[in-house]
Amino acid sequence: MSRYSKLLKSRDKWKEKAARRAAENRYLRSELTRVKRERDKFKDEGKEAQKRRSEDKDDEETMPAISSKEDFVFIALQLFCMARIGFRAVSRVLGVLRRHLGLAKAPCPQTVINWVERLSIARMQSRCLPIPAASPGAPPCRGLIWILDMTITLGGLKILCVLGIEADYYAGRTKGEEKAPSLGDVRCLGVSVAASWNGEEIAQFLLKVIDGAGRPVAFLKDGGTDLAKAVKILGEQGHAASSIDDVSHVVANPLKNYYGSHPLFQTFISACGQVSRKFKLSILACLAPPKVSTKSRFMNLHRLVVWADRLLKHSPAGRAAKGSLLEKLRGSLDRIPQCKSFIGGFLRDAVPLLECRKILKIKGLSEESAGQCRSLLESLPPYSPVRLGFLEWLESQLQIARELELAETGLPASSDSIESLFGVAKTLGAGEVKNAHRIAARLPILCGEVTREDARRVLKASVAQQKELMKGFPSLVAQRRQILSRPGHLEDLASSSIPRRFELIAGVQNCSKNSEFNRMSMPYANDSDPVIRGSDKTLSSSDGCVPCFAAAG
Repeated sequence: MSRYSKLLKSRDKWKEKAARRAAENRYLRSELTRVKRERDKFKDEGKEAQKRRSEDKDDEETMPAISSKEDFVFIALQLFCMARIGFRAVSRVLGVLRRHLGLAKAPCPQTVINWVERLSIARMQSRCLPIPAASPGAPPCRGLIWILDMTITLGGLKILCVLGIEADYYAGRTKGEEKAPSLGDVRCLGVSVAASWNGEEIAQFLLKVIDGAGRPVAFLKDGGTDLAKAVKILGEQGHAASSIDDVSHVVANPLKNYYGSHPLFQTFISACGQVSRKFKLSILACLAPPKVSTKSRFMNLHRLVVWADRLLKHSPAGRAAKGSLLEKLRGSLDRIPQCKSFIGGFLRDAVPLLECRKILKIKGLSEESAGQCRSLLESLPPYSPVRLGFLEWLESQLQIARELELAETGLPASSDSIESLFGVAKTLGAGEVKNAHRIAARLPILCGEVTREDARRVLKASVAQQKELMKGFPSLVAQRRQILSRPGHLEDLASSSIPRRFELIAGVQNCSKNSEFNRMSMPYANDSDPVIRGSDKTLSSSDGCVPCFAAAG
């Protein structure tokens, strides 16, 4: 090929390459322009979205999550009564959520205490006659069963409390939906604090509660003689009602009567204490026995016996290797292996009774649940005093259920709700020095659920009414500050601790006519007067039905 021909050929290739490169460049320039245009568009949209977001955030910060003080009080009461955290904890939680709730300042603990005490006043006021009570023409199962119990506090004072639960609580519940009554299912009808109680004083207090809440269809109580005497006195005065014995105490009493005098009982209790002392400072600390209260010991003694039975199963027959944990375990068991006969017999009798107690708590006492209990007790010896005692109670209480027309649905037979109430009240917001009067004043708010109506009533209650409620009752904290800092004034305790009675009674009628008590009442507003059940009439303060908050000398 000639030199000219080679030149033409290379020139053609260069032209093609230049044309291809120019086309690629034009395409890249157009793509770059498009990408820049879209980038600028996205940037503008992003800036606009960020601007709108900041504006919305400013609007959210300026708009509070709660719109009224009623909502604020409702949240605080929910935290105390339902979440069950102390007053300082409620204040701290609201402080953390202050900005989210739109609050300028979180309430101090004392403010929360004031709201809680005013809620007690509101709760007792709202129980004026709308409480369903037994009437001569009403069916026997309509009304309330009163749960009675007492508890002791610091200073030797005793709190007497009356709770009400619907007699037909178990009615309408299908299989699988049964549950034991809780604090949300009961209402506080009356509470009082005194240095001591006897049958006559309890009966007198119950008469005041009857004036406000009507007659109960039955009394549910433990085996205390004072409560039994009070119920008997009421029956003699024309307020007779059936008496239901608490199933937990009924289960504990036969076990106490039979095993309390067992020759190995004290040996077993002493050995458990020695094992606890040896375990707690060793690698076996996780196997230490559970704590069981010495008072009403046989209501929880099964926990200790079950623990001992499981612990003995970790020590099988045979020699333990030297230096092993099994050798250390056997060296710390003290005299528990000698109590095998006591442990086996107690579990044989207690396990069926505890299963019966669980059934009666969940389903109530009915023909069906009674039949299940009889089947469980067949595993006990025919002439066992534990079995015969429980069957005797079962038949007597089942007769009461038939009289109240509750043998098919179920009769409440457990007072665990009032025991739970005392346990919660003594720990929740009680502080280190547990004052009986303040504990009693907070019992009504721990029953039922907190509603917005409660928050509205709290805001209507005044500071004067709250002070009048607690006026004249010495505080243990105040007495401690006054006496410890003033040597030689120990006798002032006797003069400042004048026996007086603190009372909160729901719906007592004509309280002002009794000159023996200094009563404080707050009439209902016209727009929230309670309505009498079964009547179109509303009650106001002029009708003579006001709540009673009494301090008796």
